[in-house]
Amino acid sequence: MNEVVYFFGGWDPVIRIVVLGVLMYVALVLILRISGSRTLASMSAFDFIVTVAIGAVFGRTLTTQGVALVESLTALALLVALQFIVTWLQTRWPVFKGVLTNPPSLLYFRGTFLRDTMLRQRVTEEEIMGAVRKEQTGSMKEVEAVVLETSGSFSVIRAVGDGSALGKGLREQIERQTGRETGAQRTKDPAQEASGGTCGGQSSAAD
Repeated sequence: MNEVVYFFGGWDPVIRIVVLGVLMYVALVLILRISGSRTLASMSAFDFIVTVAIGAVFGRTLTTQGVALVESLTALALLVALQFIVTWLQTRWPVFKGVLTNPPSLLYFRGTFLRDTMLRQRVTEEEIMGAVRKEQTGSMKEVEAVVLETSGSFSVIRAVGDGSALGKGLREQIERQTGRETGAQRTKDPAQEASGGTCGGQSSAAD
């Protein structure tokens, strides 16, 4: 049974942590430098998994005496290599990207909160308004669209314009939303006309 150490177990474990910590830090910086900036970009689900796994490997190497430096470096290199391969495949085959990452979602468009999408993405109205405030904007009327990006961050769009920066998926979502609004407006117009006609008829009869 291993002896339980509460405060100080000798200098050897301390020296081991210092030496391995420095070597692991240098090795990790070099590996990330070689793998490119994409490894440090905003995280997708796969990036998050790799980041957590790298932290676990780093921490276990420092605190577990039975783990050798070469084993830890092999694990780090494997994780970064997997991340590099996955991002390489995503840039060349869009279908592969769709399997691993969630597409951006339109949450707010021209004065309307898209409740179905918000419910599906588990986003509240307060979170959307908070994202707008972070963009130094105090009125939702100054915002044309709010998008939940693949990384989980919010993009606040003040002018959609021709939509060239939105991508095909978001443009299709905007077209669907615009179609719903047009259909709803067409449904209201006949009812308003009928109501106006009735009022006019009653007014004429009264005259």
